[in-house]
Amino acid sequence: MVQLTRELVESLDALAARRAISRSALIREFVIDGLQKSTAATVGVRIADGYRRVPQARPDEWGDPLTASDVATGELLQRLDAEDRAAGHDTW
Repeated sequence: MVQLTRELVESLDALAARRAISRSALIREFVIDGLQKSTAATVGVRIADGYRRVPQARPDEWGDPLTASDVATGELLQRLDAEDRAAGHDTW
C-alpha cells in the first residue's frame, strides 16, 4: 500500500490513459526505472571511488602502467613492421 494525494493519482491516471496502460503498470515502470537509475548511480560512485583510491597510471605491485604501455606499444609496432617486411610490404 502506498499513500498518494488525489492530485498525484489524477496525474498518474491521465498519463496512464495517454499511454493506454493501467495505473499499476505505470507505477511499476516508474519504480523499475527509479531502481535501475539508483543502481547505475551506485555503480558509478563505486567506480569513481575506486579511481580515487587507486588512480590510473599510478605504479603498483605490477609496475608502472605508463611505462608498460609504452613498452608494449613499441613491441607491437616492431612485430607489425616485421610482418610487413615478411609479406614484402614497405614499413612506415
